[in-house]
Amino acid sequence: MMVLKNERLRKLLGQLLPVLILLVAVLGSILPFERAGLLASLITAILSLLLFVTGFEKKKTGSRRMVLVAVMTALSVIGRFIPLVKPVTALTVLTAIRLGGEAGFLTGALSALISDFWFGIGPWTPFQMLAWGMIGRIAGWLAEPLKKHRAALVAYGAAAGVLFSMIMDVFTVLWYSGGFDPSLYAAAIVTALPHTLLYSVSNVAFLLLFERPFGRKLERIKRLYDV
Repeated sequence: MMVLKNERLRKLLGQLLPVLILLVAVLGSILPFERAGLLASLITAILSLLLFVTGFEKKKTGSRRMVLVAVMTALSVIGRFIPLVKPVTALTVLTAIRLGGEAGFLTGALSALISDFWFGIGPWTPFQMLAWGMIGRIAGWLAEPLKKHRAALVAYGAAAGVLFSMIMDVFTVLWYSGGFDPSLYAAAIVTALPHTLLYSVSNVAFLLLFERPFGRKLERIKRLYDV
């Protein structure tokens, strides 16, 4: 796997890539040609992989992290088939806390892309990838307080549900009107409130359920294999 040895370059790419992914998601939702969403999804996946590469220096360590990310992504994809409530956010957050924000972003983004091969890929897919990816990325930045304080983890789980809904509401407005309309965006947020509340509550429930068993397993693997 490619290794970026220049620390400044890694940090710069780590800051720029989420912005590029946002631009790709927006373009995928407003461009008129039929397969714009699919193209945007593939570009987003490539940029997510590149973002993951910025998070490590040693080739061996990076490869081992990739294996763990693949396992967490597979579990997350399977979890998306659970009716009504989805553990995708919880597994993405736990990956980010233990393996870093780049790993969390990749887990969230690939979970959306891979599961949408079943649920249907469209212009909404890059926004799902962005939403779950950024939830993981931010969790990586907040890893220490989220690991140490269960109240912080609960608060972040609830906030993640709101963040996901707000990002997806941007897609709804862009897709519906072809541009961003603040009044329409506010209406979309209000309309989505029941779903947002359910999603936030389920995030908290899954985090409380999974945090200890998954956290212990990931920490043990990290120590055992020097990840």
